[in-house]
Amino acid sequence: MMQGAKAGNKTAQQFRDAALPWLDDAYAFAQVLMRTEADAEQAVQDCYLRALRQFDGFRGTAIRPWLLAILKTVCQEKLSEMLGRRGSPTDDAGNKETSGRRAPQTIRQLVDDLPAPLGEVIALREMIDLSYKEIAEVIGVPVTTVMSRIAEARGLLLAARRAAQASAEPAAARPAGGASKLTIYRPNAC
Repeated sequence: MMQGAKAGNKTAQQFRDAALPWLDDAYAFAQVLMRTEADAEQAVQDCYLRALRQFDGFRGTAIRPWLLAILKTVCQEKLSEMLGRRGSPTDDAGNKETSGRRAPQTIRQLVDDLPAPLGEVIALREMIDLSYKEIAEVIGVPVTTVMSRIAEARGLLLAARRAAQASAEPAAARPAGGASKLTIYRPNAC
């Protein structure tokens, strides 16, 4: 019996050594998926507990994508459960259809406003710094799908950021009648 306890402690220690360095990444990803700090914290706790229970079966070399894949599953389960309890999706439960909201002020808010498949890939790439291959492993799609989603997300983020900056620009600083500030110099125009 003592050997079983020692083996369990050794496994738990190995898990801590391998998994704890990625706790911040897991939390950042959970915040993108879950939208609230409390839900993100609970999802990460559930993820790490599930991962510890499955750690004996882990045979890979890269634990971070494995953990984040478990976290994604945990978050999807929690969001489905929340949807079932509430009867309709809400913004903080992962619905990314946010038409009537005020202009976002931060990159994080812009990412939150992306459709879920785009928000998760951009978060994994830009916030957590996973490779395209690792992202594909985490979300279970081909690398080419990851690449196209990241390209689409970046385009939407750029457009949203420009729109937010334009709406934040004071009215006095804008040209009258919507004209451009750009003046074209024509030396021979008379």
